[in-house]
Amino acid sequence: MTSINSICVYCGSSPGRQEAYASAASRLAESLVSRDIRLVYGGAGIGLMGMVADRVLALGGQAVGVIPKALAHKEVAHHHLTELHVTHSMHERKMLMAELADGFIALPGGIGTLEELFEIWTWAQLGFHSKPCGLLNVAGYYDGLIGFLDHMLSEQFVKQSQHAMLMVETDPDALLDRYADYRPPAVKHWVGKDET
Repeated sequence: MTSINSICVYCGSSPGRQEAYASAASRLAESLVSRDIRLVYGGAGIGLMGMVADRVLALGGQAVGVIPKALAHKEVAHHHLTELHVTHSMHERKMLMAELADGFIALPGGIGTLEELFEIWTWAQLGFHSKPCGLLNVAGYYDGLIGFLDHMLSEQFVKQSQHAMLMVETDPDALLDRYADYRPPAVKHWVGKDET
């Protein structure tokens, strides 16, 4: 069993085209607060990022933002959070978000969301952490990506154990239930050129 006290949510600084995305952000926030799980996210007050944080706060939950100084103006930093950490770089932002979280969920988002998701999933695959990673596939948003990941598996560039590390659900409670039962697979750790 995995102890989940904080979840890092990756998502867009845009609301997206469909109302379903905002609805999913709200449902995820409700699921987190109902389980007394703290939100960790990118610290913006706009788009899906702002929506999930606002809903968590409105329900009396905790929302912790992490935003680099260079983006605090562009992404409009949220100044009413439980905590707001301002970092010097994107690298520091992602490291701190990873340290503060017990698991990771990607809502719909753009290039940055994908970059964050793939990096944290790669770290899991390499054994740098043993925390659950997942996609909340809202209104089929990630269908194309899921199909491509299946293609990578069939073409033998991704192993079944690695593929299985990324959990996919359409319902936030179903995903969080899987996180609570998550047991990380055995992963070979790499130190320089030597396998351990």
